[in-house]
Amino acid sequence: MSVNQLDIDALNSYLSRSANSIGEVTDYKKFSGGQSNPTFLLTTASGNVVLRRQPPGKLLKSAHAVDREYRVIEALQDTRVPVPAVHHFCRDTEVLGSMFYIMEYVSGDIFWDAALKDIPDNQTRAHMYDNMNQVLADLHDVDITAVGLDDFGKPGNYFARQVERWTQQYRASETTPQPEMENLIDYLKQNLPEDDGQISLVHGDFRLDNMMFSDQRAINAVLDWELSTLGHPYADLAYQCMQLRLPANLPQAPGLGGLDRAALGIPSEQDYVAKYCDRRNLAEIDRWPFYLAFSFFRLAAIIQGVVKRAQEGNASSDKARELGSMVAPLAGMALKIIRKE
Repeated sequence: MSVNQLDIDALNSYLSRSANSIGEVTDYKKFSGGQSNPTFLLTTASGNVVLRRQPPGKLLKSAHAVDREYRVIEALQDTRVPVPAVHHFCRDTEVLGSMFYIMEYVSGDIFWDAALKDIPDNQTRAHMYDNMNQVLADLHDVDITAVGLDDFGKPGNYFARQVERWTQQYRASETTPQPEMENLIDYLKQNLPEDDGQISLVHGDFRLDNMMFSDQRAINAVLDWELSTLGHPYADLAYQCMQLRLPANLPQAPGLGGLDRAALGIPSEQDYVAKYCDRRNLAEIDRWPFYLAFSFFRLAAIIQGVVKRAQEGNASSDKARELGSMVAPLAGMALKIIRKE
């Protein structure tokens, strides 16, 4: 059975034994978009729910961690961070061929274009960016002890661990040599910031298209927690700002590169970072170029993993192979930021 299909008979048999409150699944539809964990809308006798699973096949170590994703969403249920309610987690890979969990279906809109061209006025665009900023600050202010996530990450220098982890992931999925990536890896390893002791729950992929917006254009669910861990809050902030720096003409998840933010009602990067710091009572951020460069590197490594999975036939999108051409340009953008430093 392909990555786009579910064995409904096997699923219903399992649910009848282990989670009968969910109801019998009568139909399903795979959500478009996303490259990592296939996600499906299930129609049941009790209403709609969402199933998210690991892709089948051989996977990179620590990738597609739906078990961690379920745990963190469950932990955030009573915090200020908006997340769906979770219903059930299945670790038994015999049921559907991989681990999966089922959560609430949250209605709303997802926006892929950072310029928010579908939004008719600047005031609403400004409100949406401010709401993202507030949710990010709220996430990083979560008391990890109170929500039971003390052991959700490793101790020590977060960026040292992350550079090592994503270098290993990149090496494991490399398909063709990329000199730009090699230069970027060298820079990151030689310019690691000292550990300043800041530890927060970090989302790992905090960007516009992982937010569900209500009709009032407030965030009612933050999605895709696969890469969440305990780490440095600047990683999330820089990752989102990195996305906003990407070219505005990208076919998927275009950024704001080359656009007049003020004309769109969208804050400048400097103002966005300052607002975040104000909300968390932080001084200005030193070594900002490093955090941005790291974000470009990690995104390039993630994309390379998608390309590798596509070659092996178990990526969740037919567009995965096309992403391979983005790896070198992403590394090149990071190197330009470093040179400006």
